Amino acid sequence: MFYSPQIIKVQRGHEMRHAVAPAENVENNSFAVTDLLKICTHCERLSKKDLGVRIPRPLGNGPSRFIPEKEILHVSKVDARTQSIFEDAFAALGRLDNISLVMGFHPQYLESFLRTQHYLLQMDGPLSLHYRHYIGIMAAARHQCSYLVNLHVNDFLQVGGDPKWLNGLDKAPQKLQQLGELNKILAHRPWLLTKEHIECLLKAEEHSWSLAELIHAVVLLTHYHSLASFTFGCGIMPEIHCDGGHTFRPPSLSQYCVCDIANGNGHANHHDDPLGNHEVCGEVEVLMERMKQLQECRDDEEASQEEMATRFEREKTESMLVVTAEDEECVPSRDISRHFEDPSYGYKDFSRRGEHVPTFRVQDYSWEDHGFSLVNRLYPDVGQMLDEKFQMAYNLTYNTMATHKDVDTSMLRRAIWNYIHCMFGIRYDDYDYGEINQLLDRSFKIYIKTMVCSPEKTTKRMYESFWRQFQHSEKVHVNLLLMEARMQAELLYALRAITRYMT
Repeated sequence: MFYSPQIIKVQRGHEMRHAVAPAENVENNSFAVTDLLKICTHCERLSKKDLGVRIPRPLGNGPSRFIPEKEILHVSKVDARTQSIFEDAFAALGRLDNISLVMGFHPQYLESFLRTQHYLLQMDGPLSLHYRHYIGIMAAARHQCSYLVNLHVNDFLQVGGDPKWLNGLDKAPQKLQQLGELNKILAHRPWLLTKEHIECLLKAEEHSWSLAELIHAVVLLTHYHSLASFTFGCGIMPEIHCDGGHTFRPPSLSQYCVCDIANGNGHANHHDDPLGNHEVCGEVEVLMERMKQLQECRDDEEASQEEMATRFEREKTESMLVVTAEDEECVPSRDISRHFEDPSYGYKDFSRRGEHVPTFRVQDYSWEDHGFSLVNRLYPDVGQMLDEKFQMAYNLTYNTMATHKDVDTSMLRRAIWNYIHCMFGIRYDDYDYGEINQLLDRSFKIYIKTMVCSPEKTTKRMYESFWRQFQHSEKVHVNLLLMEARMQAELLYALRAITRYMT
């Protein structure tokens, strides 16, 4: 847009005013200044009254549908470390996405996350750059996560990917198509993965994968399956320039300027208060008292191994019966479903009564003793980065619960982590699974299972229904735990299958 030197400057104010330009044309302008013009007295921008130009406006209020924008933006203003991480991310990628803004509540974790993701996508590795982004598309599409799909469609094209591949998985190379089965099983029923699945990929003649390539692909698939969970779990909104992040619908304000895009005007600013009149008095105190009592019981008596095993099996069976969604089935759009096969395949089919998930004993195959070294051997440095990220999420604490300080939250964090692994059939012999029902109520379990197993069905009501007295930053922390626990669970099944193939 060009400014006309003939326009008389309009005094600053808060409303849009109109000015009439002289009849003569102005050189070097994008249009002749002859009709009625309007000037925004806030930014002094000149525009024609009825040009018919479609100006996009943001659909949402900030990076998240669940968290007030002012809380997210406040973090970077008061935390110098967060601000520095944001600046580095923008310098490296040329953008700062909404996922990073929401993770900014926890800068220590965000730093580890961005370092790992950058290494997986940009640094030297077994897979070419366009393969990496295409695998990201495949993984995100499995959960109908259009936000991540669109992000990596753009990145795929920027690194020279063939646009024809984006017409559907059947248009991609046979080598990538063969990854579809692994993508499907890992996303929904990883306990079904066997060494035969691995063998099919490694012995596919001219379309075969090397072990190093397969490790890279597995890490990418599990990374984006779990990141889709975080995206839906925190209600991440698309940025204004992305599909689903804007509208061309005329604003309700009668006098609207393009500068309002930057400051969020032109759409309602409803910051729902999940507490409102529905606050559950003493929710935090009750939870803290249960943690105290459980600790005292630990000190007084210890259950037998048989009883511990029984409690695990009971919790595993109960977790299968937790309802994951209130609404009808989510049918993926063609834009999303073309990137994967068998859209009807999901966790829901397994969770009926009578079906069984075999128990995976961590004492027989663990990340620390087995998976870590396998990844590090075939994809150097990545095992270390993943391990740091897992530990960061698991051990992250500010020793607070809502308004209470100096609280040891390790028992609660372990219950959340182990409950997610329990849903995948993974058992820790030294953990008493009876604690889970004491610490995680039904609404929290519904949220966890939905976000981990069917994240595309996560709703704002689910987010608001658990931990109603806790801060949004604490709920984001929960989402980090869920994301990393899910990723580790998938990795354990995949890496065990690869180990069995190798031996």
